[in-house]
This record gives sequence, C-alpha cells and structure tokens, in this order.
Amino acid sequence: MSSVPEREDIADEYKWELDSLFASDEDWTEAFEAARDRLDDLRAYEGRTVESAATLREALETYETVMRQVSDVAAYARMRKDEDTRDDDAQAMATRAQALSSEAASASSFIEPELQELDRDEFESMAAEEPALAEYDHFIDDVLRMKPHTRSAEVEELLADLGEITGASGEIYNMLTNADMEFPAVEDPDGEAQPVTLNNFTTLQKHPDRDFRRRVYETFYDEWADVRNAVGTAYRKSVKTDEKLAAARNYDTAREASLHGPNIPPEVYDTLVDTVRDNLDKLHRHADLKRESVGADDLQMWDLYVPLVTEESPDLPYEEACEYVVDAVAPLGEEYQSRLAEGLESRWVDVYETKGKQSGAYSGGTYDSQPYILMNYQDDVESMYTLAHELGHSMHSELASEEQPYVYADYEIFIAEIASTVNETLLTHHLLETVEDEQLRRHVLNEYLERFRSTLYRQTMFAEFEHRAHELSEAGEPLTPDRLNDLYAELKGDYYAPAELDERIAREWMRIPHFYRAFYVFQYSTGISAAVALVENILNEGEPAAERYLDFLRKGSREYPLDLLETAGVDMTDPDAVASALSVYGEYLDEFASLS
Repeated sequence: MSSVPEREDIADEYKWELDSLFASDEDWTEAFEAARDRLDDLRAYEGRTVESAATLREALETYETVMRQVSDVAAYARMRKDEDTRDDDAQAMATRAQALSSEAASASSFIEPELQELDRDEFESMAAEEPALAEYDHFIDDVLRMKPHTRSAEVEELLADLGEITGASGEIYNMLTNADMEFPAVEDPDGEAQPVTLNNFTTLQKHPDRDFRRRVYETFYDEWADVRNAVGTAYRKSVKTDEKLAAARNYDTAREASLHGPNIPPEVYDTLVDTVRDNLDKLHRHADLKRESVGADDLQMWDLYVPLVTEESPDLPYEEACEYVVDAVAPLGEEYQSRLAEGLESRWVDVYETKGKQSGAYSGGTYDSQPYILMNYQDDVESMYTLAHELGHSMHSELASEEQPYVYADYEIFIAEIASTVNETLLTHHLLETVEDEQLRRHVLNEYLERFRSTLYRQTMFAEFEHRAHELSEAGEPLTPDRLNDLYAELKGDYYAPAELDERIAREWMRIPHFYRAFYVFQYSTGISAAVALVENILNEGEPAAERYLDFLRKGSREYPLDLLETAGVDMTDPDAVASALSVYGEYLDEFASLS
C-alpha cells in the first residue's frame, strides 16, 4: 500500500489557503467570464492608444486591470490543478485559463507598437498633462528601447497568435519524455524491482550501491538512444524557431534577442562562462571528493550525484525546518524575519506530498493575492533548503507588490533567483555557526556544495552548450544527434575532467527540458553568484548592506536588472562577482574536507 496520503487526509494547516484569490470554483468561473468579457474593453483602444494623454492613461489602466484579472484566474486554476493532477475538472480549468491568457496576449498586442509611435518628448508632454502617466516613465523607456525590434500591430498580433505553434517543439518534447517514454525497472540490492522515471533518476543515482547506480544509469540512457532522432529533431526545430523569431524582430542572433529583453549585454553571459572555466579546478576537487566518498580508484558518470556523506540525512520535521529558516534570515532585519514567519503561519505553503499532487516545488501567487508555495516536504535537509529557496521568491514578490504599482511588481528572470539563493546562503551560514551535530553539519555542507555544483557549474555548462549549438546552426551546420552528442561530450569532459566519460553521457543533453527555453539557464548561475556576493556584504557590513538588499527587492522591475544589482552592491559585468562566489565554494570544500 502506498504511504502517500490523499489530500483530504492532510490537516488544513499544512495546505495553502486559496481564499485570497477565490473562495470557490464557482467564484472562479464568474471571474473567468468577467475577465474574458473585459478583453473587449481593451480591444476598444486599438488604433487610438496615443491619440491623447487621457486616452493613453485610460488604455494603460484598462490593460493593467484586465491583466490582473487574467493573472488571478490563471494562478488559481494552476494551483487547483497542481493540488491533484488526476482531477479532470481542475485540468479543464487550467486549460481554459491558458487559453484565456493567450487570448489576452493577442488582445493587448497592439499596445507596444502604438506606444512606439511616441518619442520621449511627446510622452513627457502627455505626462505633464496627465500626471498619473509619470508612473509609467521606466515602462515607456523600456517599450521605446524595443522599438527597433517591434513590428507593426498586425505582425505583433500574428506573432502572439503563433505562440502555441512556436512553442510546439518544447511541448512535443515534453509529451514524448513525460507521457510516452517508459524506462525498464531495475532490480535493487534487495531484489526489488525499482521503477526508473525522469523524476526519480537523480534520486536513484544517489543510491549507496554502486552497481545498482550503474545499472540504473545504463538503463536510463539506453532508452534515450531509442528516441535520439525524435529528440534531435525537436531540439533542431526549437533552435531554428529561435533563429526565425530573432530574425523576425531584426536581431542578428537568437542569443542577442533573448538577452535584449531584460537588457543584459552579451558580455555578462561570456564573462560568466570564461570565469567558470577559469575555476574548473574547484569543480574537479569536488569530483575527487566524490571519488573518495565512493571509495573507488575511478569516478564514473553514475557516481556524480553521490553525496559526500554516507549516512542518511537526519530527520528534519517541517516545524523544525521552519524554525531554522526563520532564524537564518535574522541578518535581513526584524521586519523581514517577522513577515517570513507570519507567512509560514498564514498558510502560504502547501507542505506535504499527496496522491496526484504536482511534483517539485515553486513559489506562486499574484499581485492581488498572498504568496503561495507548493512543496513536497520530505523531512530532510534538501527539503529544508527548498523551503528556504521558495520563501525567498515569495518574500521578493511580497515586498515588490507592496511597494510598487502593478506595472513594476514583477521582475526579470535574471534577478528572480537571487532572493531565493540569498536565503539558502544565509541558512548555510546560520547552521554552520549554530549547529554542533557533526552529522547535520556534514549534510548541510554537502547540500550547499551540491547546489553550487548543480547551479553555478552545471547550468553554465548548459549555457555553453546551447550557445554553441545555436552558433553551429546559425553558421549553417546541421544539428544532427551525433553532432550534438559530440558537442555535449566535449563539454562534459572539460567540466568533469577527473571522471571517466562513456558514450552514454553524451546523450545527457536529451533529458534537459530547459534547452527548449533558450538562453534561460545562465541566469541560475549569475543568480547564485550575485546572491553569494550580497550575503557576504550583509554579513560583513550589517544593516546598511541589508537595507540596500531589501531596497533591491522592493523595487521589483522599476529599474533594469543590472542597475538594480549595482545599487544593491554587485556589478555583474565584473568577473569578480562570479569569482568571489567560486572562492566561497572553494572555502566550503575545504571545510567539508576538514570534517571528513
């Protein structure tokens, strides 16, 4: 019998409270219909957005009202579906909400092209006539910055309508890998057949029995060989889609198009890759520590996920993890700490795994709601870190929504991972300073080192792969499965030089869904680098650095990402920002070695 309970068997205090969005599904249905009806109010401004200052103000206010309603509808539907993915009614709600979001994007697609008919002087004259428009100054600056890459209203509407088509490669990949692919079970050391899935592969690769890990690894990657042509075609078409969309918006390359949105210069991307490559010796040392932990003369690809600790994680009940996390954020000030604690007590978090519940974890919610966190808490160190991570996202959204108008309450992905990783880093400092239990200390160090490895190094390797793959395609070289295998194997060999490579690891690129959202993953690496630098400043300077950081959170997207970070005390154009984070990684490797 499964030990995973049904949702109704979990106490309400461990479930999120969706009432801040809608009290019932019936209320959601009414809101859905109202939001869909309001789309016509938005369409009424097409062709006349900038005909006068008053009309511009009305159009922007209508746009915000409609998008807030659509956001609320979509968020509630997603969370209802994620509570139990077996629920057909909730799935239908999520499908309807997705369609509404696409319709809203299409209905509003005329706004930016019409705003770009203005110049700065014309907007400032309108703002003088309608003072409420002054709030949109940075928003207008961002829209005008994109003018060379924005097409006519008709073309923009067409591109918006094609959204489902241009994302087809990724959707087909997800259906193939999540719905159609099945992996054979592997017999574990106790003689039990263990199913192998996309979700549990990494967990099984942490199993203490080396021969079992090898058999899981070989079974898993042999299945990818059977779909190499389908996955290769999906990725090749995804890369071509990136190229065509970039060309449609007058960009020279797909990477330029991706980075221009958040206003990130390409040198930030290149500086990250170069600095990480200059510090591969630290990753190689981590790999050597893993080899020592395995107790073998060689390190194989099926050993890379093995923890540096041989004993199981000590039990960490949810309430104890909450206490650790609340105590850890004390350097950010009493207000931040108390707000976070209050959120934990106010049912922000859907805590435990239940049958049919969406796997993984995320932070959600909307401008008009409290934050919501989906967890599948497992009473271990990893779950505690995941909780700290998601609370960082939630507090960022909470502070930005409280301080900023709707237009600036969201924030770019480039800075989205910073608040979450700041919380992880503070948690590590707190636990290593206060916990005397050597077993827990080793698990804390292992967890944080693994997050460094998987976030800074692994995601940078992925960033190299997708950049080079796009460069090959843009140069006219066919992206065949063999060519992609060769490219990936070369990178894997560089990053994990102490380990033995085999032909199967060359297929690892096939199992990475992030590649269907091009030039996204490097932001995980820059995020952890910025977070470590911010924490070092906070711990060394105290309140002034903490206040700069909190101000950074409160600003949302009122400034461009690099400008926001610079005022917080980090310059991501400087390789020292990444190098200093890697230095901390090296120090923690030293500390773990001293505990061994």
